[in-house]
Amino acid sequence: MGLITVGIADDEILIRTGVRGVLDRAAEIVVVGEAKDGHGAVDLVRTHRPRVLLLDAVMPGTDALAALRVIRRHSPLTRVVMLANPAAGDLLLPALRAGAVGFLPKTGRPEELVNAVRVVAAGDAILSPAATRSLVDHVAGAEADRRDRASHRVRALTKREREVLVHVAKGMANAKIARVMCLSESSIKAHVSRMLTKLRCDNRVQAALIAHDAAIIS
Repeated sequence: MGLITVGIADDEILIRTGVRGVLDRAAEIVVVGEAKDGHGAVDLVRTHRPRVLLLDAVMPGTDALAALRVIRRHSPLTRVVMLANPAAGDLLLPALRAGAVGFLPKTGRPEELVNAVRVVAAGDAILSPAATRSLVDHVAGAEADRRDRASHRVRALTKREREVLVHVAKGMANAKIARVMCLSESSIKAHVSRMLTKLRCDNRVQAALIAHDAAIIS
């Protein structure tokens, strides 16, 4: 994969310093810039084109979602992961629909942050278990037509692919799904790939949204 370039956007200098300190310990990760607000985040991405941007979901005086949309337009290859406190759960769904590929709590462990950067840099998406629970809450009121569209897509899956989708929507990684289903990790990877193709999804986050819209998990 080579070096993974990362940008950090957060209004709190202690958060930026802490995140940089964690990432600096990973040999293949290089922090190329920091920003303290949404405007700075946009400038950072335009200047450095990082592979991954860690973007604070709530910054005083800044619309993080607006910044996210601008970033997605100007640097579509930059993978944006939102950093948030539990109280920002209502921003989860809008951020995912605006193009974020992950959502991590600021209270997470250092190794979770490093793993998230590696996962999204490789082209996948990531949701923490806490974010998944929040997603359930905020998608519970999905409009009927969206539920119908999601249900129609899910019906194209085999029983096993549907089971895999349920686990993916709960935020489980392939290794854990393999243990739960008593299958090899390579088999799960193949099931996930076929499931994403049938659902017409680019990543696991989009598949999770469909699973919640279709109400196949509780």
